[in-house]
Amino acid sequence: MKRKFSEDMAVDLVVYILLGLVGIVTLYPFYYTIVCSFNDGLDLMKGGVYLWPRKFTLGNYKLFLEDGDWRHAFLVSLARTLVGTAMRVGFTSMFSYALSRNNLMFKKGYRFLVVFTMYFSGGLIPFYVLLRNLGLLNSFWVYVIPGMVDAFFVMTGINFFAAIPESMIEAAKIDGAREIKVLTRVVLPVSKPFLATLALFSAVGQWNSWLDSAYYVRDAKLHTLAYKMMTVINQNIATANTEAAGQLSQANTQTSFTVQATAMAVSMLPIMCVYPFLQKYFVQGMMIGAVKE
Repeated sequence: MKRKFSEDMAVDLVVYILLGLVGIVTLYPFYYTIVCSFNDGLDLMKGGVYLWPRKFTLGNYKLFLEDGDWRHAFLVSLARTLVGTAMRVGFTSMFSYALSRNNLMFKKGYRFLVVFTMYFSGGLIPFYVLLRNLGLLNSFWVYVIPGMVDAFFVMTGINFFAAIPESMIEAAKIDGAREIKVLTRVVLPVSKPFLATLALFSAVGQWNSWLDSAYYVRDAKLHTLAYKMMTVINQNIATANTEAAGQLSQANTQTSFTVQATAMAVSMLPIMCVYPFLQKYFVQGMMIGAVKE
Protein backbone atom coordinates (compact mmCIF):
# COMPACT_ATOMS: atom_id res chain seq x y z
CA MET A 1 0.00 0.00 0.00
CA LYS A 2 2.81 2.35 0.89
CA ARG A 3 4.58 1.61 -2.39
CA LYS A 4 1.40 2.29 -4.35
CA PHE A 5 0.96 5.58 -2.51
CA SER A 6 4.53 6.59 -3.38
CA GLU A 7 3.96 5.73 -7.04
CA ASP A 8 0.79 7.83 -7.08
CA MET A 9 2.68 10.74 -5.53
CA ALA A 10 5.40 10.46 -8.16
CA VAL A 11 2.88 10.38 -10.99
CA ASP A 12 1.03 13.38 -9.53
CA LEU A 13 4.32 15.27 -9.22
CA VAL A 14 5.20 14.62 -12.86
CA VAL A 15 1.71 15.66 -13.97
CA TYR A 16 1.86 18.89 -11.96
CA ILE A 17 5.29 19.73 -13.35
CA LEU A 18 4.14 19.15 -16.92
CA LEU A 19 0.96 21.17 -16.36
CA GLY A 20 3.03 23.95 -14.83
CA LEU A 21 5.36 24.04 -17.84
CA VAL A 22 2.41 24.05 -20.25
CA GLY A 23 0.80 26.85 -18.23
CA ILE A 24 3.98 28.95 -18.31
CA VAL A 25 4.46 28.44 -22.06
CA THR A 26 0.80 29.33 -22.68
CA LEU A 27 0.47 32.34 -20.39
CA TYR A 28 3.90 33.96 -20.70
CA PRO A 29 3.30 35.50 -24.18
CA PHE A 30 0.24 37.29 -22.78
CA TYR A 31 2.14 38.39 -19.69
CA TYR A 32 5.10 39.59 -21.78
CA THR A 33 2.74 41.65 -23.94
CA ILE A 34 1.39 43.38 -20.84
CA VAL A 35 4.93 43.98 -19.54
CA CYS A 36 5.93 45.58 -22.86
CA SER A 37 2.86 47.80 -22.84
CA PHE A 38 3.97 49.31 -19.51
CA ASN A 39 7.65 49.67 -20.44
CA ASP A 40 9.32 52.65 -22.07
CA GLY A 41 9.64 52.00 -25.80
CA LEU A 42 13.23 53.12 -26.27
CA ASP A 43 14.32 51.28 -23.15
CA LEU A 44 12.62 48.11 -24.41
CA MET A 45 14.71 48.24 -27.60
CA LYS A 46 17.84 47.64 -25.48
CA GLY A 47 16.53 44.18 -24.57
CA GLY A 48 16.63 42.39 -21.24
CA VAL A 49 12.99 42.99 -20.27
CA TYR A 50 11.37 39.65 -19.42
CA LEU A 51 9.47 39.54 -16.12
CA TRP A 52 8.51 43.12 -15.26
CA PRO A 53 8.84 46.62 -16.74
CA ARG A 54 12.35 47.99 -16.29
CA LYS A 55 11.30 51.58 -16.94
CA PHE A 56 7.62 51.85 -16.07
CA THR A 57 5.48 54.28 -18.04
CA LEU A 58 1.84 54.91 -18.92
CA GLY A 59 2.84 56.80 -22.04
CA ASN A 60 1.95 53.89 -24.32
CA TYR A 61 -1.62 53.84 -23.05
CA LYS A 62 -1.82 57.61 -23.19
CA LEU A 63 -0.67 57.57 -26.81
CA PHE A 64 -3.13 54.78 -27.61
CA LEU A 65 -6.08 56.61 -26.06
CA GLU A 66 -5.15 59.92 -27.66
CA ASP A 67 -4.89 58.37 -31.12
CA GLY A 68 -8.30 58.81 -32.75
CA ASP A 69 -7.81 55.90 -35.16
CA TRP A 70 -7.06 53.38 -32.41
CA ARG A 71 -9.87 54.69 -30.23
CA HIS A 72 -12.39 54.57 -33.07
CA ALA A 73 -11.30 51.06 -34.08
CA PHE A 74 -11.80 49.94 -30.47
CA LEU A 75 -15.33 51.38 -30.41
CA VAL A 76 -16.19 49.69 -33.73
CA SER A 77 -14.99 46.34 -32.38
CA LEU A 78 -16.92 46.87 -29.16
CA ALA A 79 -20.11 47.76 -31.05
CA ARG A 80 -19.89 44.80 -33.43
CA THR A 81 -19.19 42.45 -30.52
CA LEU A 82 -22.18 43.61 -28.48
CA VAL A 83 -24.65 43.81 -31.38
CA GLY A 84 -23.35 40.74 -33.21
CA THR A 85 -23.32 38.56 -30.11
CA ALA A 86 -26.82 39.61 -29.07
CA MET A 87 -28.26 38.97 -32.54
CA ARG A 88 -26.47 35.64 -32.96
CA VAL A 89 -27.62 34.38 -29.58
CA GLY A 90 -31.18 35.51 -30.25
CA PHE A 91 -31.62 34.20 -33.79
CA THR A 92 -29.64 30.98 -33.28
CA SER A 93 -31.67 30.20 -30.16
CA MET A 94 -34.99 30.80 -31.91
CA PHE A 95 -33.99 28.75 -34.95
CA SER A 96 -32.63 25.81 -32.96
CA TYR A 97 -35.67 25.81 -30.66
CA ALA A 98 -38.01 25.68 -33.65
CA LEU A 99 -36.08 22.75 -35.16
CA SER A 100 -36.21 20.88 -31.84
CA ARG A 101 -40.02 20.73 -31.89
CA ASN A 102 -41.49 17.47 -33.14
CA ASN A 103 -44.56 19.10 -34.70
CA LEU A 104 -42.55 21.32 -37.08
CA MET A 105 -43.38 20.68 -40.73
CA PHE A 106 -40.45 19.77 -43.02
CA LYS A 107 -38.22 19.43 -39.95
CA LYS A 108 -35.86 16.92 -41.61
CA GLY A 109 -35.45 19.14 -44.64
CA TYR A 110 -34.48 22.15 -42.53
CA ARG A 111 -32.00 20.09 -40.52
CA PHE A 112 -30.46 18.76 -43.73
CA LEU A 113 -29.91 22.32 -44.96
CA VAL A 114 -28.27 23.25 -41.66
CA VAL A 115 -25.91 20.26 -41.78
CA PHE A 116 -25.17 20.85 -45.45
CA THR A 117 -24.06 24.44 -44.79
CA MET A 118 -21.68 23.19 -42.10
CA TYR A 119 -19.66 21.22 -44.64
CA PHE A 120 -20.11 23.15 -47.90
CA SER A 121 -20.00 26.83 -48.78
CA GLY A 122 -20.38 28.84 -51.96
CA GLY A 123 -16.89 30.29 -51.71
CA LEU A 124 -15.52 33.76 -51.18
CA ILE A 125 -16.50 35.30 -54.55
CA PRO A 126 -20.18 34.18 -54.51
CA PHE A 127 -20.41 35.34 -50.91
CA TYR A 128 -18.97 38.73 -51.89
CA VAL A 129 -21.51 39.03 -54.73
CA LEU A 130 -24.31 38.14 -52.33
CA LEU A 131 -23.22 40.81 -49.86
CA ARG A 132 -23.01 43.35 -52.67
CA ASN A 133 -26.52 42.53 -53.88
CA LEU A 134 -27.82 42.85 -50.34
CA GLY A 135 -26.16 46.26 -49.97
CA LEU A 136 -24.05 45.17 -47.01
CA LEU A 137 -20.62 46.00 -48.43
CA ASN A 138 -18.80 48.86 -46.73
CA SER A 139 -21.34 49.06 -43.91
CA PHE A 140 -21.38 48.17 -40.22
CA TRP A 141 -24.05 45.50 -40.77
CA VAL A 142 -21.69 43.36 -42.83
CA TYR A 143 -20.15 42.43 -39.46
CA VAL A 144 -23.47 41.39 -37.96
CA ILE A 145 -26.07 40.09 -40.41
CA PRO A 146 -24.06 37.29 -42.14
CA GLY A 147 -23.30 35.65 -38.80
CA MET A 148 -26.71 35.90 -37.12
CA VAL A 149 -27.19 32.11 -37.33
CA ASP A 150 -24.40 29.67 -36.49
CA ALA A 151 -25.01 26.23 -38.02
CA PHE A 152 -22.87 24.37 -35.48
CA PHE A 153 -24.66 25.91 -32.51
CA VAL A 154 -28.01 25.34 -34.20
CA MET A 155 -27.33 21.61 -34.10
CA THR A 156 -26.06 21.91 -30.52
CA GLY A 157 -29.15 23.89 -29.54
CA ILE A 158 -31.47 21.33 -31.12
CA ASN A 159 -30.04 18.62 -28.87
CA PHE A 160 -30.16 20.87 -25.82
CA PHE A 161 -33.74 22.08 -26.30
CA ALA A 162 -34.96 18.58 -27.16
CA ALA A 163 -33.78 17.43 -23.71
CA ILE A 164 -36.06 19.93 -21.93
CA PRO A 165 -39.09 18.09 -20.50
CA GLU A 166 -42.08 18.42 -22.79
CA SER A 167 -44.32 18.76 -19.74
CA MET A 168 -42.86 22.23 -18.99
CA ILE A 169 -43.70 23.46 -22.46
CA GLU A 170 -47.15 21.88 -22.47
CA ALA A 171 -47.96 23.43 -19.09
CA ALA A 172 -47.08 26.87 -20.39
CA LYS A 173 -49.23 26.36 -23.49
CA ILE A 174 -52.17 25.22 -21.37
CA ASP A 175 -51.86 28.50 -19.46
CA GLY A 176 -52.26 30.34 -22.78
CA ALA A 177 -48.62 31.11 -23.61
CA ARG A 178 -47.68 31.31 -27.28
CA GLU A 179 -44.48 29.94 -28.75
CA ILE A 180 -42.48 33.15 -28.36
CA LYS A 181 -43.54 33.44 -24.72
CA VAL A 182 -42.75 29.78 -24.11
CA LEU A 183 -39.27 30.39 -25.53
CA THR A 184 -38.54 33.55 -23.54
CA ARG A 185 -40.25 32.65 -20.24
CA VAL A 186 -39.77 28.88 -20.00
CA VAL A 187 -37.08 27.56 -22.35
CA LEU A 188 -34.36 30.23 -22.28
CA PRO A 189 -34.25 30.64 -18.46
CA VAL A 190 -33.29 26.95 -18.12
CA SER A 191 -30.85 27.12 -21.05
CA LYS A 192 -28.10 29.23 -19.47
CA PRO A 193 -25.28 26.74 -20.21
CA PHE A 194 -26.10 26.73 -23.92
CA LEU A 195 -26.64 30.50 -24.09
CA ALA A 196 -23.43 31.27 -22.18
CA THR A 197 -21.36 28.98 -24.42
CA LEU A 198 -22.88 30.47 -27.56
CA ALA A 199 -22.41 34.02 -26.27
CA LEU A 200 -18.76 33.45 -25.33
CA PHE A 201 -17.80 31.85 -28.64
CA SER A 202 -19.71 34.53 -30.56
CA ALA A 203 -18.14 37.39 -28.61
CA VAL A 204 -14.60 36.05 -29.03
CA GLY A 205 -15.17 35.47 -32.74
CA GLN A 206 -16.60 38.95 -33.28
CA TRP A 207 -13.90 40.66 -31.24
CA ASN A 208 -10.99 38.89 -32.98
CA SER A 209 -12.38 38.94 -36.53
CA TRP A 210 -10.50 40.99 -39.11
CA LEU A 211 -11.00 39.16 -42.44
CA ASP A 212 -14.44 40.65 -43.04
CA SER A 213 -13.03 44.10 -42.35
CA ALA A 214 -10.26 43.48 -44.89
CA TYR A 215 -12.46 42.01 -47.63
CA TYR A 216 -15.79 43.79 -47.35
CA VAL A 217 -15.08 47.25 -45.87
CA ARG A 218 -13.20 50.12 -47.53
CA ASP A 219 -14.18 52.91 -45.17
CA ALA A 220 -11.35 53.39 -42.65
CA LYS A 221 -13.92 54.55 -40.07
CA LEU A 222 -15.43 51.04 -40.04
CA HIS A 223 -12.18 49.12 -39.57
CA THR A 224 -11.96 47.06 -36.40
CA LEU A 225 -9.27 46.94 -33.75
CA ALA A 226 -8.12 43.49 -34.85
CA TYR A 227 -7.76 44.66 -38.45
CA LYS A 228 -5.81 47.76 -37.44
CA MET A 229 -3.48 45.66 -35.28
CA MET A 230 -2.95 43.26 -38.18
CA THR A 231 -2.08 46.07 -40.59
CA VAL A 232 0.27 47.76 -38.13
CA ILE A 233 2.04 44.52 -37.22
CA ASN A 234 2.56 43.73 -40.89
CA GLN A 235 4.26 47.03 -41.54
CA ASN A 236 7.98 47.17 -42.05
CA ILE A 237 9.46 47.04 -38.55
CA ALA A 238 12.68 48.75 -39.59
CA THR A 239 10.77 51.68 -41.03
CA ALA A 240 8.65 51.92 -37.92
CA ASN A 241 11.70 51.94 -35.65
CA THR A 242 13.37 54.60 -37.81
CA GLU A 243 10.30 56.78 -37.53
CA ALA A 244 10.25 56.23 -33.78
CA ALA A 245 13.91 57.20 -33.50
CA GLY A 246 13.26 60.31 -35.57
CA GLN A 247 10.72 61.45 -33.00
CA LEU A 248 13.29 61.71 -30.20
CA SER A 249 13.47 65.45 -30.67
CA GLN A 250 9.80 65.58 -29.75
CA ALA A 251 10.45 63.65 -26.50
CA ASN A 252 8.38 60.71 -27.76
CA THR A 253 9.71 57.54 -26.15
CA GLN A 254 7.03 55.19 -27.48
CA THR A 255 7.86 52.86 -30.35
CA SER A 256 5.68 51.05 -32.84
CA PHE A 257 6.09 47.77 -30.95
CA THR A 258 5.07 49.16 -27.56
CA VAL A 259 1.97 50.74 -29.08
CA GLN A 260 1.16 47.39 -30.71
CA ALA A 261 1.64 45.66 -27.36
CA THR A 262 -0.67 48.20 -25.74
CA ALA A 263 -3.33 47.58 -28.39
CA MET A 264 -3.03 43.81 -27.85
CA ALA A 265 -3.29 44.24 -24.08
CA VAL A 266 -6.40 46.39 -24.48
CA SER A 267 -7.90 43.86 -26.90
CA MET A 268 -7.44 41.06 -24.37
CA LEU A 269 -9.09 42.96 -21.53
CA PRO A 270 -12.83 42.67 -22.46
CA ILE A 271 -12.76 38.88 -22.94
CA MET A 272 -10.71 38.39 -19.77
CA CYS A 273 -13.30 40.41 -17.83
CA VAL A 274 -16.30 38.54 -19.22
CA TYR A 275 -15.01 34.95 -19.10
CA PRO A 276 -14.95 34.50 -15.27
CA PHE A 277 -18.66 35.27 -15.08
CA LEU A 278 -19.49 32.76 -17.84
CA GLN A 279 -17.01 30.03 -16.88
CA LYS A 280 -19.49 27.98 -14.80
CA TYR A 281 -22.05 27.86 -17.61
CA PHE A 282 -19.34 27.54 -20.26
CA VAL A 283 -18.05 24.26 -18.77
CA GLN A 284 -21.60 22.87 -18.63
CA GLY A 285 -22.32 24.02 -22.18
CA MET A 286 -19.22 22.30 -23.55
CA MET A 287 -20.62 19.00 -22.26
CA ILE A 288 -23.87 19.32 -24.23
CA GLY A 289 -24.33 16.15 -26.23
CA ALA A 290 -21.12 14.61 -24.86
CA VAL A 291 -22.92 12.06 -22.68
CA LYS A 292 -25.80 9.89 -23.81
CA GLU A 293 -27.98 8.25 -21.19
